[in-house]
Amino acid sequence: MATTAKPTESKINYDYMVKILILGDSAVGKTSFLTKFTKGMDTANHIATIGFDLKTKTLDVEGKRIKLQIWDTAGQEKYRSIVQTYYKGAAGIILMYSVTDRKSFQNVETWMKQITNDAVEGVVIVLIANKIDANEREVETSEGLRMAEKYGLKFLEASAKDGINVNESFFELAKQIKDKFGEATSELLEKPALPQATVGGQKLQPTADQPTNEEEAGGKCRC
Repeated sequence: MATTAKPTESKINYDYMVKILILGDSAVGKTSFLTKFTKGMDTANHIATIGFDLKTKTLDVEGKRIKLQIWDTAGQEKYRSIVQTYYKGAAGIILMYSVTDRKSFQNVETWMKQITNDAVEGVVIVLIANKIDANEREVETSEGLRMAEKYGLKFLEASAKDGINVNESFFELAKQIKDKFGEATSELLEKPALPQATVGGQKLQPTADQPTNEEEAGGKCRC
């Protein structure tokens, strides 16, 4: 939330903040995955995301506190043009498909094309195969590995329902972002007030967003 007030050092409880997107087709489990990570809850029954939902959580990664501003995006085709506007300034992307839905796996190719066109250069991407708890598997692990290898991505199979590799996915993404962009700005990251990191020319900077609760939920865009 934008504010004109200058943030005080006491309000900043992290070294830097990065914007994360969760992308993938509708019904692959993006909202459940995010809710499991931020709240530790299973949301088997939820309304499909309209536009976007926003949550934050702070992680300790190798001595740095990294605040993740996570945007859960709508996967329906009619919202694709809206989602494109959220790429700006994103340092990391979780790209998700469901192992129970082969079409969502095939559409990874389409999502990667959109990421290439709209995301900042060098954005970190982790490919997640969700719903491995289900019995009706349509996509094998070997296929996911080949897809990840094709694009040079880290790959994890996960279950939002059972919590398998949910936390690990975000930690992996945060670590890659720190390793890729943090070293070049290590001096700034050590400063207590408004440290910055830069991705593809975009400054990633802590803001005076309120509240600073690490489990906070943002608003939904009813676009």
